[in-house]
Amino acid sequence: MLYTTYICTPMSMNYQLINHPLQFKRASGTSRGVLREKGTTFIVSYNGDGTPKSIGEISTIPKLSPDADMDIQKIAQRRIVGESSVLHAPAVDFGIEMWKKSKMTNRSINFFDTPFAKGERGISINGLIWMGEKGFMRQQIRTKIKDGFRCIKLKIGAINFDEELSLLSSIREEFSEDDMEIRVDANGAFSPKEAYEKLMKLSVFSIHSIEQPIRQGQWEEMAQLCKSTPIPIALDEELIGIVERNKKEEMLSAIMPQYIILKPSLVGGWASANEWIDIAESMNIAWWNTSALESNVGLHAIASWTDTLGSELPQGLGTGGLFSNNIASPLEIIDAKLWFNPEKSWDFSSLGI
Repeated sequence: MLYTTYICTPMSMNYQLINHPLQFKRASGTSRGVLREKGTTFIVSYNGDGTPKSIGEISTIPKLSPDADMDIQKIAQRRIVGESSVLHAPAVDFGIEMWKKSKMTNRSINFFDTPFAKGERGISINGLIWMGEKGFMRQQIRTKIKDGFRCIKLKIGAINFDEELSLLSSIREEFSEDDMEIRVDANGAFSPKEAYEKLMKLSVFSIHSIEQPIRQGQWEEMAQLCKSTPIPIALDEELIGIVERNKKEEMLSAIMPQYIILKPSLVGGWASANEWIDIAESMNIAWWNTSALESNVGLHAIASWTDTLGSELPQGLGTGGLFSNNIASPLEIIDAKLWFNPEKSWDFSSLGI
């Protein structure tokens, strides 16, 4: 269902909030259950002749985004007109930041003037393997390998751990560490007591890194793991809800992970993510960026920003193909890279604009 709200701000800026929940083509398994749809709201403003002028996307994930259960439209309206609020709403803040930065002309969107945005350079990405039955996960792996991916990321923690180890073993029987980089994401599935033992079992498969092996908020236990781990640890959910720079510095200095992963929709936008990167680099902590189930609009915004940063690591971008009602875009995945094809056009007809 398409629900729209028209508002005129005190500055006479005409904008529209469009509720457009994204529908998964196939129910997707996560550590927080199975997703069939996810909340998405677009902010669109217009030129005097009625053509779209700018666009932003507010993307939330159930049980993960701090603002997933909030009244997104009300909060966005208040933020846009400058009303102060103590509410932590990172997806709303990123959507507004995106909206203010974007420029729409001739059915195109520009966020950053980068080689990626001009179609001159692709961004290396990992191939994401969703949680599910062993056969389904094997099928995804075969498809990613066929598509040329040499870095895959497996969501673990949903099926029996021994089955997950067997899956990893079968990958390594066919592909060495030099041929295939494997990242795993536990989404906090391990308990602190069992985490080290499970990391040791995973380490025999030459794993590049593991995201969030234990639940966030357990700084002491996570710090101990990061000191002794046989696999580099990347913090993901651990970053959510930490806003002030001094708190970011406190957390990273306390835990000292090997990596952090930036998701603008979950950390409050580009400015906040840039601050995380600045702090991490000052502590010799590496990083990469990941989209968080945004539509192609948000994916394009994150990819264009990522291209300004100069990272050579494969990024976690490329979820656009998951949805049946995504915004048709010029984004393409070719040879394990995300590309923007300037010869193709955006189609916003599903939003009514």
